[in-house]
Amino acid sequence: MSALQEIVDVTPVEATPKKYIALGGYASVAVLVLLIAAPLFAKNFIIFQMTMWLIYAIAVLALNILTGGSGQFSLGQSAFYAVGAYTSAILMEHFNVNYALTLPIAGVICFAFGYVFGQPALRLSGVYLALATFALATAMPQLLKLGYFEHWTGGVQGLVVTKPDAPFGLPMSQDMWLYYFTLVISIMIYVFSVNLLKSRSGRAMMAIRDNEIAASAMGVDVALYKTLAFGISAGITGVAGGLGAIAVQFVAPDSYTIQLAIALFLGMVVGGVGWLPGSLAGSAFIVFVPNIAESVSKGLSGAVFGAILIVIIFVLPHGARQIAYLSQHWINKLIHK
Repeated sequence: MSALQEIVDVTPVEATPKKYIALGGYASVAVLVLLIAAPLFAKNFIIFQMTMWLIYAIAVLALNILTGGSGQFSLGQSAFYAVGAYTSAILMEHFNVNYALTLPIAGVICFAFGYVFGQPALRLSGVYLALATFALATAMPQLLKLGYFEHWTGGVQGLVVTKPDAPFGLPMSQDMWLYYFTLVISIMIYVFSVNLLKSRSGRAMMAIRDNEIAASAMGVDVALYKTLAFGISAGITGVAGGLGAIAVQFVAPDSYTIQLAIALFLGMVVGGVGWLPGSLAGSAFIVFVPNIAESVSKGLSGAVFGAILIVIIFVLPHGARQIAYLSQHWINKLIHK
C-alpha cells in the first residue's frame, strides 16, 4: 500500500451515523420531562449541582461539535470558557448589563476568538493541534492575572458576580430559577447543534472529519469549515462560561486551568464522541463521579475516580453512546417480536 493510500485510509475520529446524532422523539420527551421535574423534589444545593451539570453539558457539546463533528482535537476549551465567564462577569458588575444579555455577547466574542485562533491552527492537525490548544489553555489563567487587566478582571483576587433573582416575582429560589433558565438555554443550543450537524455545513464538517483529502476533492472548502467549527465551538463554550460565572457567583483565573479543559475532553469521551446527547452523560460523569469517589475514600478519591474511569473505558469503549445503541437494539427486537 502506498503512503498516499495510507493517509487516505486513516480516520482520526470514529464516524457517527447522521441518524444517530440526536435522541429519538420519545426518548427526548422523557429526558425533558425528567429535567423539568427533578428540581421540584431537590434541595437548593442539589439544584445548584444540576445547574452546573447542564452548564458543563453545554461545554462538552461544544467540544463534541469540534472533535466529533469536524475531527479537530482541542485541549483549549477552558480558555474559551474563561473568556465567556469573564465577559459576563465584567458586563454585569462594571456595566450593569442584564445577565441574560451578557450571554449572547459572550458567545459572539468567543466565536470571534475561536475563529481567529482557528486560522493559524489550520496548519496543524492531530496531536500538534492538541498541543497548540493545550498551550492556549495553559496561558489563559496567566493572562487573566496581568496587572494591565486587573481593573476589569480583579486580577488574582477575581471578581464577585451577583446571582439574579427570579423575575416577575415568581415564587422560586435563585438556584431553581437559574436552573430553569440554564435548561432553556441548553435546549436552544442542543436544537441548534443538532440542526447544524444535519445541515449542509454539518455534512461538510463531517466529510472533513472522515477524510479531509476526499472532502477537498469533492469541493468542500476545508479551511472555511474547519475555522467555522472552531468558532462555533468556542462561541457555545463561551455561553457555558457565562452561565457558569452567574451560577458560581465568582470568577478567578485559577478556576479555568488546564484541568477544566481535560475534564471537558473526558466528558466528551465518556459521553461518546460525535453523539450529542452523550454530552449530558459525560457532564454527569465529571460533575458527580468525583463526589462519589470522595464519599468512598477522601484520602484516595483520585485513585477511586481513576479506577472508575478505567472500568468505563474497558466496559464501554464508545461511552454512553454504546448503551444507547444497545438499548435501542433490544427495544426494537421486543417491538418486532
